Amino acid sequence: MATKTTPRASAKPARAPLPSAKPAAPLQESDLPGLPGLRTGDDVETRIYNTVYESVMTQRLTPGTKLPEASLCELFDVRRATVRKVLQALAHDHIVELRPNRGAIVAEPTPEETRQVFEARRALEGAIVRLATRHATPEDIASLRRQLAAEHDAMHRFTQPAWARLASAFHLHLAELSRNPVLQRYLMELVSRCSLIVALYEPPGKASCEHEEHARVVDLIAQGDAEGAAREMEAHLLALEHSITLQQERSDNNLARMLGMA
Repeated sequence: MATKTTPRASAKPARAPLPSAKPAAPLQESDLPGLPGLRTGDDVETRIYNTVYESVMTQRLTPGTKLPEASLCELFDVRRATVRKVLQALAHDHIVELRPNRGAIVAEPTPEETRQVFEARRALEGAIVRLATRHATPEDIASLRRQLAAEHDAMHRFTQPAWARLASAFHLHLAELSRNPVLQRYLMELVSRCSLIVALYEPPGKASCEHEEHARVVDLIAQGDAEGAAREMEAHLLALEHSITLQQERSDNNLARMLGMA
């Protein structure tokens, strides 16, 4: 009688299929970085400062708009001394101008001031890009490329002020890679001032920073070409400066609406 044989078990058990990788969650506007220059805190002075600052950056408040102390006191339910303190802080940061006996207005950067700010920024970012090229690791390059991907996504799905924040964040990320905190601090101030100028004067719908120009800077850094990256950054900032038209329509007279409070 033939003996029935049992099939041998496989030496290696069959592996269960790996679960498919979940697609990255789509970028939400809440994921974008905040405006450069916003203050932290929950006190009333910080709230007033940030409300005015954001309203300027999002073009609700345009150059030359009057900011009457009495109106601000009423809107925020605070004393005049509090409003004056905030307006002085905004003036220190070049967001508003305080005119003797005439009150505060949203700053109106002059062509000469604009030229000087961009001139300083080009010099500073040239040094930053050279240092970033020297110090950048493969992980740093990968993080820059992830930021570029987020920037590209935001440009196609969000409003101009939203994705402009990512453009500013790209420059500040490069400053971090320079490994020089002094340069980082100075660039933060210049980016804030440039963001103000761009928010006030750049034509609607125009990219405040061209994505392709950022990508070329990263490519040159990845190649170790410090001088090429510095030249590309200078050309990029010159193009940004030349896109600005120092003319803007006045806002309407409803301060509460311009501050996003009505």
